[in-house]
Amino acid sequence: MKKIFKIVGITLVVLIVALIAAPFLFKSQLEDLLKRSINENINATVAWEDFDLTLFSSFPDAAVQVKNFSIVNKEPFAGDTLASGELLQLDMGVMQLFKTSSGNPIALDAIKLNRALINIKIDSLGNANYDIAKESDTPEQDTIADNSGSFKFDIQHYELNDSRINYLDESTKTYLRLSEVNHEGTGDFSAAVSNLDTKTEALASFNFDGVNYLNNNKIKLDALIEMNLPEQRYTFKENELLVNQLPLVFAGFVQINETNNELALAFETPSSDFKNFLAVIPEVYAKNLDGVITTGDFTVNGKINGIVDETHIPQLDIQVKSNNASFKYPDLPKTVEDIVIDMQILNETGIVEDTYLSLGNLNLRIDEDVFNAKGRIDRLTTNPLIDLALKGRLNLANLEKAYPLELDQDLNGMLTVDMTANFDMESVDKEQYQNIKSSGTANLKDFKYVSPELPNPLNIAAANVKFNPGTITIENLTAQTGKTDLSAKGTIENLIPFLLSKQDLKGRFSVNSQTISLSDFSVIEAQTTTSTEAKTKTATSKQASIKIPSFLDAGIDFSAGKVLYDNITLSNVKGNITIKDETASLNNVQSDIFGGAIALQGNVSTKTATPTFGMDLNLKSVDISKSFEGLEMLQQFAPIAKALQGALNTTISLKGNLSDDLTPVLSSLGGNALAQLLTVKVDPEKMKLLNALDGKLDFINLQSIDLSNLKTQLSFNEGLVTVKPFDFNVKGINVGVSGTHSLENTINYVLNLKVPGTFLGSKIGSTLSSLSNTDLDKYTVDLPVNLSGSFTSPQVNVNMQQAVTNLTQQIVATQKGKLQQQGEDKIKDVLGGLLGGKKTAQDTSATVNKPKDSVVTKPSTTTVVKDVLGGLFGKKSKAADTTKTGNN
Repeated sequence: MKKIFKIVGITLVVLIVALIAAPFLFKSQLEDLLKRSINENINATVAWEDFDLTLFSSFPDAAVQVKNFSIVNKEPFAGDTLASGELLQLDMGVMQLFKTSSGNPIALDAIKLNRALINIKIDSLGNANYDIAKESDTPEQDTIADNSGSFKFDIQHYELNDSRINYLDESTKTYLRLSEVNHEGTGDFSAAVSNLDTKTEALASFNFDGVNYLNNNKIKLDALIEMNLPEQRYTFKENELLVNQLPLVFAGFVQINETNNELALAFETPSSDFKNFLAVIPEVYAKNLDGVITTGDFTVNGKINGIVDETHIPQLDIQVKSNNASFKYPDLPKTVEDIVIDMQILNETGIVEDTYLSLGNLNLRIDEDVFNAKGRIDRLTTNPLIDLALKGRLNLANLEKAYPLELDQDLNGMLTVDMTANFDMESVDKEQYQNIKSSGTANLKDFKYVSPELPNPLNIAAANVKFNPGTITIENLTAQTGKTDLSAKGTIENLIPFLLSKQDLKGRFSVNSQTISLSDFSVIEAQTTTSTEAKTKTATSKQASIKIPSFLDAGIDFSAGKVLYDNITLSNVKGNITIKDETASLNNVQSDIFGGAIALQGNVSTKTATPTFGMDLNLKSVDISKSFEGLEMLQQFAPIAKALQGALNTTISLKGNLSDDLTPVLSSLGGNALAQLLTVKVDPEKMKLLNALDGKLDFINLQSIDLSNLKTQLSFNEGLVTVKPFDFNVKGINVGVSGTHSLENTINYVLNLKVPGTFLGSKIGSTLSSLSNTDLDKYTVDLPVNLSGSFTSPQVNVNMQQAVTNLTQQIVATQKGKLQQQGEDKIKDVLGGLLGGKKTAQDTSATVNKPKDSVVTKPSTTTVVKDVLGGLFGKKSKAADTTKTGNN
């Protein structure tokens, strides 16, 4: 007995050691084998982060685990990921490990794939991205490679867990997306004929030729499939499909042939309860069907038979019927009654273009309101041709009282429709409105429209619409939102394309209003900010922003008694607006404002994150003080206007950015302005700058200045306002102005005053002024005045010394000129006598009156010249001094 225990113990120890040692012994060989198999058989780039071999988690099997792998295509799908996943596990018998060095293929028993993404794509030329197997000249075998050492599939079980599958066929415009896929199958793939037991759960979305048929619909399938591998025939034996909550059972087979696939399937609802109809609606809308009371029947029966190849699809006959049915949800007050459904999908030729849907009748009643629809859709899978008739009356609010809808817009109002429409979707997409034929009328009353693009509900009291071939006429629409009232008429070119293919709403409208408040069209957007003190706490602030509707492509002729914009009121407004691509273009807009008139031309765009504008404004005879109070722009561009009283004309050309409420961002503005002041007076007390300037210039009273008809030009760029040099006259003083100021309130201006000398006479000194009796009014000097600092804290620098110096120099120059002229005249007289010139009358008289006995002594020429020069320059000659001394 002890010997037996010893043998068993030794055996267990050997097994445990083998289990521990096997991964180290075989891991590298298996990884090399997998790499070799991939390189020899697959034309793609395969990579993984980790490769592992374990015996414990899958005992008695061995498990190869490939973690974080990817398969990336080469041409013609270079760079596309065919598949990726977190884990690929291959299970095999432990004894298979010893075949790694023998050259025999290793048989795989099971495959598990976790969190995988599989992208299957077929391009417009028919190339498939999953066709990555390398071509081989040897006959096909059941191994990935040849018998020199690779893997052989003897699969008994496979799993796909929490994965995604995308299928895109560009040639047929087919797109299938499966998400949250959990699928498993158990069977014997090594047998010629066997049963495969499968279980599948997923969310399915299906789009064919631009038409969405499924959108995250929950599907569940339990199917037992007989596999005949030699004949490639798969027969559905026992199965049940659940689409949302609609059960379907089906039978038939799929045969895979060499040139085509053959299908013969039939399906039906296992019961005829009308609750089956509610079950086909996505669960997010249908909600819980527990407690729903239904009457009447609902059945789905279908057959799909035929071949599938490049030119054919199976023939279809799918019928959906219900008669005299009703339903009522337990928590809702209304019942939907008299429900009739008669719908059929048919294709009798196997040609895809011949598929059509026939709506023989769709009828329902809520209270006393009855709604009915009939029609047919031909070419269902290519270019649908829709022939539809609608007639009835519905209180839209009752829909939510009868069915658990979850809509962004609450339905309300009374809709009355009696219309027909005939059109094809290609004409809708290509905007060929002449092919869209409609007739009849539709009326909507007491409708409330709520949208995130509007801060207040839009209440439509009445809307009367007439359907015409190609266009729709709005005969009357009256609406109100906030303070704004609207009355409109017009035409819509593309209501059906707008509703069916999300095209912009195109039309031409005439709108009249008593009051339009632009704040009624601002959007409240929530912005979340994080506290710097506690990052875990957040505060939500709301900011209003005006957005131009993105879906409008329209021309609007409008007139309004008043338009309210911030703190500005415009009266008697009229003009035209064209709206397209989130841009509003204003054409010939005219209004009364600030006691005058304004004309606007330009555009506003909210398409980008930062709204922009470009605008030309022409204001005539507007009151300056009212304009200054109402226009922040004027306060920044011309702060001096605060001290002006009167009226002005101005033309302004601007472009720049806008804030969320569509007010200009001043620092972004560029442009220019031309202003003409009309009958303007100055009040220096209202402006610190003018008050300071008035105190510095004691010879000018700014209150008495009249700036009537003064014209000036401004330019704006990057927050800087530049004044083009101009001048004006103040009681004989010419004032030149030039300089700049910033929108941050800093100033840099130069005033150059041409001041008559009489204003500065008291400043030149008594000594200089006594040199002559010169009239100071004949002199004009420049008086520079530099303005700096800010408008609220100005610095005025008057260079009076420069002006006084300039005046003094002018007077001195004049005096010197006079003295010089006098000296030149005297020298000329003396030199004329010396040279024998004629005596003056004074000289002749002196000679005649001399006594006869008087002796006249003739001075020398040199003495006379010195005497004259000395007199001119205030010096006397020695001879003269001696004579004077002697005479005394």
